[in-house]
Amino acid sequence: MGLSKLKIGGAWSGVLEVELEEWTVPMLRQEIARRCGHGDGGAETINLICAGKLLKDGDGIEKLSQLGVRNNGKILASRVSVDQGKSVKEESLAEEERSTRLSRLKAAAVSLSKRHADGSLPVEDFNLELENQSGQKVQLGSETDQRAIMMGLMLHANAKALMRQKKYKEALEVLTMGEESFSLCDQKLIEMVDNVPILQIDMVWCYFMLRDISWLSVAGVRLAKAREGLERSHGKEASRLRLLQKGRYPEIALHLRLELLEGVVAYHSNQTEKSRKSLTSAQAKFLQLQIPDEALSLLLSMGYKERDAKRALRMNNQVIESAVDFLVEEKEKKARKREDDIKRRKEIMEQKHYGMTPLGKAVDIERLNELVSIGFEKELAAESLRQNENDTQKALDDLTNPETNSLIQNHIELRKKKRLRQAADASIEELVSMGFPREAVAAAICSFGTSQAALDHLLTAGGDNVNNTLNNDHGGDGIANDPLTNDQSEGGLGTNTGSSSAGSDGGPSNSKVETRDIEMEDEITGELLKGDAYSDYDIEVTEEGEAINEYLALVTSGVDKQEPTCYAPVVISVFVCI
Repeated sequence: MGLSKLKIGGAWSGVLEVELEEWTVPMLRQEIARRCGHGDGGAETINLICAGKLLKDGDGIEKLSQLGVRNNGKILASRVSVDQGKSVKEESLAEEERSTRLSRLKAAAVSLSKRHADGSLPVEDFNLELENQSGQKVQLGSETDQRAIMMGLMLHANAKALMRQKKYKEALEVLTMGEESFSLCDQKLIEMVDNVPILQIDMVWCYFMLRDISWLSVAGVRLAKAREGLERSHGKEASRLRLLQKGRYPEIALHLRLELLEGVVAYHSNQTEKSRKSLTSAQAKFLQLQIPDEALSLLLSMGYKERDAKRALRMNNQVIESAVDFLVEEKEKKARKREDDIKRRKEIMEQKHYGMTPLGKAVDIERLNELVSIGFEKELAAESLRQNENDTQKALDDLTNPETNSLIQNHIELRKKKRLRQAADASIEELVSMGFPREAVAAAICSFGTSQAALDHLLTAGGDNVNNTLNNDHGGDGIANDPLTNDQSEGGLGTNTGSSSAGSDGGPSNSKVETRDIEMEDEITGELLKGDAYSDYDIEVTEEGEAINEYLALVTSGVDKQEPTCYAPVVISVFVCI
């Protein structure tokens, strides 16, 4: 393509002839800086604007034509200070970094939710499962619904972590992705839980902390939806929640924040009386949540930590006896959860041992236990379930049919031999890498079984004596006498027994190893592990109290509305259960 003309104005005026398919933004900036008399080092002081958009360097390889610059295009060149030029460049790089992080975060959340909602064999030593506030596992809707809710919860948890770091803009972007995830779920299911209303409140809190009054109309709509959602899930005047929580009051701090934000929105919408009413109600709740020194001192003297004691008193309306009961119950819940986690890790290891079904699912432990309870041997029942995609009836038919039962047993034996052979091959390669002859190593492994015993023999025996001694032992039951070679099929009923990502012998032969962003997945799951069923309600309301006083003073004095004051964020733990 030939040369194109660009009309430059501003810091330097004139016409430049460039190849739009070859030139990049840094090249254009450098040329304009040179013509301004700043030399090559002055490029950072030049900002370029085309069609109302700032031309950014990007990765430095995007051509002008790809950025929408056309022949006879007009470009405004403005000169800034060196520090300001660097600041613009740094801001651009920060924006790209944030965009990349958001993409990674979303991809990791999608990957985690898919693995943990569809019954796939976990690649980790834990499972992400939906629970209610009592810690009981729940199954909400279809696999798609489960995945959408999981993804929404993970993104919400990550956004809360950003809010604690005062990164409200980034938190708002993540909350928006979380809202989109929840929207993919059946709305009738979403209406049963309070996660989405709490997310709406968190979004408005970010608007408030960003002092962005342009979100005013949207904030009012979100708060109205949040109030409606909380009433639907908690019941009128939180009656349903009160019943579930045995008369406790975990929601007061959440409603305090809601009413504060409603008061702020009403104030900036010139609804003075409505603002006063909301702020006065929020102030009453603030006073209700103040911890008496005597009650706190008593719980501290009983050995409880200050944070736990305050939380218990706030959620039990400052009643000491109820607070103590709450603390005891929470301790018992944590102990049960630790036991359940240990049990689940063992189950996952067991599932990995059994391998994946032809469609890549894990063997269902509950269905396996059902078959074992009626008298079937565990490994035999597991293999039957694996081959039949966890269909209990089909697995039972195969187990009670002598012919298919025999085939399943043969397959299990062949798989055991294959595992032994793979272990032996690994040991052989390990010892060969130390410099021992392959034949001598293979014979030693065959005779002595373990790599350590084989190594001891190889170190004590010498040269030909090693081979002569070991050759006399080949009549045993060692691996060398296995009639199957690595290239032979195990046949039998298990034609779908390729290797899986979990390292097992079961599962589909065409299974693919998923590319994982482990760093981002660890960040997401790390936030989930910090939360519990009360994290969304556990709000230290000091900053809210300051905001209430500030706006009540404005309402009372009749001062003209102004942009909201920025207060420090509230530390909120992540809510992981529904």
